[in-house]
Amino acid sequence: MRVLHILNDGPVRLPDEIIREQSKVSEVKVIDLSKRETSYESVVDYIFSYDRVISW
Repeated sequence: MRVLHILNDGPVRLPDEIIREQSKVSEVKVIDLSKRETSYESVVDYIFSYDRVISW
């Protein structure tokens, strides 16, 4: 399963722990929206290409 995590406020302890555990059994991608270098067009592309999307 491919899981996309979108962080709205940057890294936080609980999401970091969950991401670490999920990455042991799934392909995981993390997008940190608090970093200005991320284009929203690429975020939309990622959303449609992953099986599960989790927004924190």
